Amino acid sequence: MPNTYHQIYIHGVFAVKNRNARIQPEWKPKLMAVVGNLINETGSTNIIVNGVEDHAHCLFGLKPSVSISDVMKIAKSKSSKWLNESNLLQHHYEWQSGFGAFSYSHSQIDLLYKYILNQERHHQHQSFREEYIELLTRFNINFDENYIFHDMI
Repeated sequence: MPNTYHQIYIHGVFAVKNRNARIQPEWKPKLMAVVGNLINETGSTNIIVNGVEDHAHCLFGLKPSVSISDVMKIAKSKSSKWLNESNLLQHHYEWQSGFGAFSYSHSQIDLLYKYILNQERHHQHQSFREEYIELLTRFNINFDENYIFHDMI
């Protein structure tokens, strides 16, 4: 749409389903690149994708004509399909249903970028569960702790 100007930054977070299939260091960079490319294919702009063995974080500029749910659905489903077809795993790979999505202002992007870039170091001190609950709490999102990880063991 001509004369439409926007600046919408989204931090998406999603986990590996049931923790059965873990993201392995030898193929993690390729998986994160696939997720980033899929975000770009929606017309949104990938800034960074990174994660650790049980979850991923992505930061992207959202195209205003595309919903966050559509971006996440495409990134998660097609990256799972890519991984399952790549024969890197001996078992089926899936992401957990659902995701976290948090909006940030332009002034926060550099700090968030560094946070996502340094996930391995960050998770030496904090579990994914603790991190996720902290994000939900910081953004004043109501949740029931019994259900946020309902399809995880």
